[in-house]
Amino acid sequence: MSEITYVRGDATAPQGKGVKLIVHVCNDLGGWGKGFVLALSRRWPEPEAAYRRWHRERAGNDFALGAAQFVRVGPYLWVANMVGQRGMRTGSKGVPVRYEAIDVALGAVAVRAAELEASVHMPRIGCGLAGGTWSRIEPLIERRLISAGTAVTVYDHD
Repeated sequence: MSEITYVRGDATAPQGKGVKLIVHVCNDLGGWGKGFVLALSRRWPEPEAAYRRWHRERAGNDFALGAAQFVRVGPYLWVANMVGQRGMRTGSKGVPVRYEAIDVALGAVAVRAAELEASVHMPRIGCGLAGGTWSRIEPLIERRLISAGTAVTVYDHD
């Protein structure tokens, strides 16, 4: 079993050869406007447009905590919008991150990465605006992706 590779850099410019899948966490309210999503939107319009459409049409699709949407942004590049955050603010119910939802969505990412023969690239998902801790996220990545043989690179932005 391999391990997560940590690098300094930009997760929207993933390193390496072959098909790459950029993974990030979205909220369940249809909001897209702070954090890592801004970097995604600066590079490609498709992930935001797909996410907003997915949320708007949620009565007839699988949009919910734990769901993952896969958006192709280049010949060898995909973005996974994972719904792993309840709301957007810390309040009486705690921080927005939902570890169980991220775990389920990472399961879907593992399946898609295997189908695409892709490596997975991400910032420290769930740890920014979502308020999560990496010590709870990292084991989910190890269980869902690393144990399945998927190469994972985590980017710490300068």
